[in-house]
Amino acid sequence: MDLNSLILPLLIVLLAVPLFLQARKQKRAMAEQQKLQNSIAPGDRVMTTSGVFGTVVATSDDTIDLELAPGMTTTWVRQAVREKVTTDDAPAAAEVKDETPAETPVETESKAEVAEPIEQQKTN
Repeated sequence: MDLNSLILPLLIVLLAVPLFLQARKQKRAMAEQQKLQNSIAPGDRVMTTSGVFGTVVATSDDTIDLELAPGMTTTWVRQAVREKVTTDDAPAAAEVKDETPAETPVETESKAEVAEPIEQQKTN
């Protein structure tokens, strides 16, 4: 057999296998996302695709109502939910921790150097 006659089948295999594997991976990811969106229930803490955290307060066939803050509820399509989060994953906005101990003095002087201004050339 000639090497030239093997090139075409080899190219087809080298191109078709990665495409097939990518399609399977994408199909699996879509199935997982669909399963997540169907499992959303009131009381779940979720993050949207835009990064907004909220608690699900009501659901319908294709929308959910998220409580973003006490008394502030917005309506989102189910497809906007990226993931369910646990209280450990969500940022605790109310708990701002001061990382500098009280005994450590806070340095207020900056060590940054300021460059001298550039002289403007005067045009006549």
